Amino acid sequence: MRIFVTGGAGFIGSALVRHLIENSGHEVLNFDKLTYAGTLTTVERVAQSNRYRFVQGDICDPEAVRAAIAEFRPDVITHLAAESHVDRSIDGPGAFIQTNLVGTYTMLAEARAYWLSLDDKAKAAFRFHHISTDEVYGSLGETGLFTEDTPYDPRSPYSASKAGSDHLVSAWGHTFGLPVLITNCSNNYGPYHFPEKLIPLMIVKALAGDPLPVYGKGDQVRDWLFVEDHVRALQAVFERGEIGRTYNVGGHNEKQNIEVVHTVCAILDRLRPRGDGQSYAAQITSVADRPGHDKRYAIDAGRINDELGWRPQETFETGIEKTVRWYLDNEAWWRPLVEAKAAERRGVAA
Repeated sequence: MRIFVTGGAGFIGSALVRHLIENSGHEVLNFDKLTYAGTLTTVERVAQSNRYRFVQGDICDPEAVRAAIAEFRPDVITHLAAESHVDRSIDGPGAFIQTNLVGTYTMLAEARAYWLSLDDKAKAAFRFHHISTDEVYGSLGETGLFTEDTPYDPRSPYSASKAGSDHLVSAWGHTFGLPVLITNCSNNYGPYHFPEKLIPLMIVKALAGDPLPVYGKGDQVRDWLFVEDHVRALQAVFERGEIGRTYNVGGHNEKQNIEVVHTVCAILDRLRPRGDGQSYAAQITSVADRPGHDKRYAIDAGRINDELGWRPQETFETGIEKTVRWYLDNEAWWRPLVEAKAAERRGVAA
């Protein structure tokens, strides 16, 4: 098939591009604006494939989207392009509204126009797959899991913008008959993760000898999903998922943030010990909590397990080991990003 990937130079999008080129016969168009978190170095190893092509473009620009779709003629549009950092959404919500809501509307409008131009066979085979987050469901208590039927209750500008985009996709399915699919995933981690997110940030700061900032007590719980497991799930959904269906994708790996940081420190202690013999854990520092910080996320991935046969292949222990090793082995990838962007976690609303 011909797969049109928005945001294919970002973290999850580039993992999907690499996976499809290396593990399927699909052709892939990577449509990406190349914002601060998007870099073509993430897809360098597949860029010479004759089944891969790249177009720089903005999902909020209908003419650019229309031209790229018309030229590539996709069977599937997988829509990953999004602003995705909660702290940045607190400091500057406007970009999240523009990209995640206006951009998704633009993609839907152009996808529908293209879909309507297809013959009956191609129209029946077409899919618009929207990739979203578990954060749209709000915050869980000590027990329970998010299911596909959990009511939406977004708490940050980021999650509100993603919830709105989910509703737009669902509405285009119901109102216009566009064959849509939605997936909501838990926290991703793995290679090529932009170094402002928790795990890569801790690795980079630990190696630099900087304080490791942990919000509050670090007792917020997240369900961690190795990015390569996630993209296998995405392929299963757009190839075999039921039209109009939502599928939750989780790693079955609930961890407190402080546990994650201590695990990263322990692996670094073993693989690249500090010169003074101390543990990297000595660098952990508590900072003021993020405004409105959700306490716990956890996903019930039973539907995608049962209906599509997908299950994560990595435990948190195996995935985090692979991730830390990758960052140690690929400093040439992340060092220029850190130096150019001076990535910092920000949690105080402007």
